Amino acid sequence: MSRMTIKHWLLGAAAGLMAAAAQAETITISCGAVGAERQLCEQGVNAWAEKTGNEVKVVSTPNSATERLSLYQQLLAAQSPDVDVFQIDVVWPGMLANHMIDLTPYMKGAEDDFFPALIRNNTVDGKLVAMPWFTDAGVLYYRKDLLAKYDQPVPQTWDQLTDAAHVVMKGERDAGNDKFWGYVWQGRAYEGLTCDALEWIASYGGGTIIGADGKVTVNNPQAKAALTRASSWIDDISPRSVLNYTEEEARGVFQSGNALFMRNWPYAWSLAQSDDSPVKGKVGVVALPKGGDDGQHAGTLGGWQLAVSKYSKNPDLAADLVRYLTSYQEQKRRAIEGSYNPTIPALYKDQDVLAAVPFFGKLYTTFENGVPRPSSVTGDQYGRVSNAFFNKVHNVLSGDADPDTALAALERELRRLGRRGW
Repeated sequence: MSRMTIKHWLLGAAAGLMAAAAQAETITISCGAVGAERQLCEQGVNAWAEKTGNEVKVVSTPNSATERLSLYQQLLAAQSPDVDVFQIDVVWPGMLANHMIDLTPYMKGAEDDFFPALIRNNTVDGKLVAMPWFTDAGVLYYRKDLLAKYDQPVPQTWDQLTDAAHVVMKGERDAGNDKFWGYVWQGRAYEGLTCDALEWIASYGGGTIIGADGKVTVNNPQAKAALTRASSWIDDISPRSVLNYTEEEARGVFQSGNALFMRNWPYAWSLAQSDDSPVKGKVGVVALPKGGDDGQHAGTLGGWQLAVSKYSKNPDLAADLVRYLTSYQEQKRRAIEGSYNPTIPALYKDQDVLAAVPFFGKLYTTFENGVPRPSSVTGDQYGRVSNAFFNKVHNVLSGDADPDTALAALERELRRLGRRGW
């Protein structure tokens, strides 16, 4: 090849690269940072970027779902194009639907492979406003070694959990660990407490705050019994500081070896099993306890979806990123590496997934039949409903109100909200 030919070839190649670079676009996605969320998100978007030749910027958002929703509402109210893809909670589609594009044309039928209940949850007025990315239900983590050491059963009821916590706490503290606690959970006044408290009430047969018909049901004897039991844990088997715990504070105590039981989401499994975890190989996972022999195991339905802002400058590319991140192979990777629950039922039979996260198979029905928060019936009023609920529950837990007074006041507040129309 002559020098002139080489020169022309190099110029042509450079021009081609410049043209490709000019055509590349930048997509911005909001990702959570609880546990390994940020790392797994970055790995996924980087794979898509390499595949498509585009760039993705990951924006971190508050770990608190309540604070994250407030941030989203500010951005969307301003019709900001700064975020193309939003990671949204399972209870937000009804609140944010007007700001999101319809993803149906972009999924090309792929939505048929997902849990139908999640697709229904994300469909508002016939518009698929978000794709399910990972699902969740609250579960109970426990120290297998310590239950065996003190000859205690895996608890089936909250009373059994409390009794076992007393026995093991005394033993561990007598042995010199004065930082050891029986049970850690999410007690801060935020959406996480709504999830925990809904589990307590539902496990006692006390309903789901507001019924499917829109009637307020939370002020009942079963709900009072549930809150009475939960409030008894403070300064007993749970530290008072639990009243300011989110998921990560609870995980920090449990994973450091300083708690017998923990309520959390499935993501905590892979972290507890990591090589640098003091409790690696010592942890079991089961359904949350019942509120008595006549109660039921209840895990609040959680999970996160991906939605594309209608203010995005590149909605087609953003939707393609959503399709990739929610695909079978990408969800499989996230399940194996981060124990994030897939939203595609077939993955719960995938042998690679079950080898990495054995309890996915055992607790499949817990994930499939999680207790829903009353977001569908309350629509864009759900944020106010949840805020009222977790604040009244927090008052009970902190000793500022008794269950009877708090639930009566909550009922009045929710009825006022309901009169405006759910």
